[in-house]
Amino acid sequence: MALSGRFRSALVIGGQGIRARKLRTALSVVSLFLGVLAVVAVQAGSEIAHRALLADVELSQGRDGAVLATLPGHPRGLDVVREVLRDHPDVVATTSTLAVLGEPNTQPVNPGALPFEYAGMGYGGPDLVCDSGGTCRPAAPGDRPKPDGQAISLMLTGLIGDIRQFRPFPQQSGQWLSFDGAPSLSPGLVLNKEAAAGLSRYTVPAQLHVDGAPVDATPRILGVVDDGSSQPTAYLRADELHTWLDPARGAQMSLYLWPSAESVVHTLRARFEAVGSRDGIYERTIDSQERIGSQLALMRWIFLGMAVLVLLIGVAGILNVGLATVGERVEEFALRRAVGTPRVLLAGIVLSETLITGLLTAGSAIGAGALGLQAAERLFGSQHAMLRDLGFPWQAGVAGIVAGVAAGVLGGLLPAIRAARIPIAAVMRA
Repeated sequence: MALSGRFRSALVIGGQGIRARKLRTALSVVSLFLGVLAVVAVQAGSEIAHRALLADVELSQGRDGAVLATLPGHPRGLDVVREVLRDHPDVVATTSTLAVLGEPNTQPVNPGALPFEYAGMGYGGPDLVCDSGGTCRPAAPGDRPKPDGQAISLMLTGLIGDIRQFRPFPQQSGQWLSFDGAPSLSPGLVLNKEAAAGLSRYTVPAQLHVDGAPVDATPRILGVVDDGSSQPTAYLRADELHTWLDPARGAQMSLYLWPSAESVVHTLRARFEAVGSRDGIYERTIDSQERIGSQLALMRWIFLGMAVLVLLIGVAGILNVGLATVGERVEEFALRRAVGTPRVLLAGIVLSETLITGLLTAGSAIGAGALGLQAAERLFGSQHAMLRDLGFPWQAGVAGIVAGVAAGVLGGLLPAIRAARIPIAAVMRA
């Protein structure tokens, strides 16, 4: 209780000292404000950058901790996977193939599903011939070049299950795929942003040609999502895609699953061996946190070092003000020593003033950072996706408080020691 009483007395007397010297306290806060704000800004910026990078990786690769398995290609592979995954909604299978949307038997503006920014740019070489997997090669002498037409090339990705539990595609417009009911002969497509941009840029007929299909399909556009890819892609139900695929061709498939569903992989491995597939199933765990962390670590430490330098300037300001204040209060501290005030309490009085100043500065800097983040979201959120739906990172608040306390301790330690060493005889100067 004695220590508790001394601590309380130091806080009360320190608060009285701050109220008695408002202008000097305000100057200390101003000198420290920029340093604490720099620490808060660096921590908040690093957290926001980490969120943005992780969100981009999740769109293109999948959530951290998920397992990505590559299945062997087999003519009966799609039927096997559909049968095994029927009772496993937490496992998603994908298969992809190249398709042309537009005029039949013509060369699309972006062969091989190239991004549309490269559409129409000649590369100075021979004509290209692209297979269903998106691999393009120079046309051989026996290949008959196709005439240019109103058509675009895109990658069709067939899905068994909702892939958004692993790759959280933000819905831009329309609706997502429905896996209920029987497949339609008119496949429903959900486009990514690149494919939607191509359709808005080029006017093409609603005719979908898949390599190996005897006839073309008439697709339905259901919606648009952001999948983080620059390649024009359309997502559809795998059973609707299977209707237009060559049954003799073994489609290459991939699985997204959580480690708790590892038994599904063992079942699929046995089923593929039963239908005569000799190729194995290859798995890898998606782990983007470590790679992203290593990318940001160096930059974070560089900017944090610069922020600490600014913070030390503020600490020097508090130190200067504290030493000047102790010099002015020599008689007061000597009188307190004469009436029995312990040296520890005198040091605590001075240190409590700088700690309170540091905490006030931390609160001001955190508030300014939060307001600045809200202003940036309102002003620039419509132009930059990473500034939308921002919340002030709690890590930045903690960093600001730690910086304020550390600055208060560093700036007040020397004045506190000097106050505690004031001799009782100094009271005779009054």
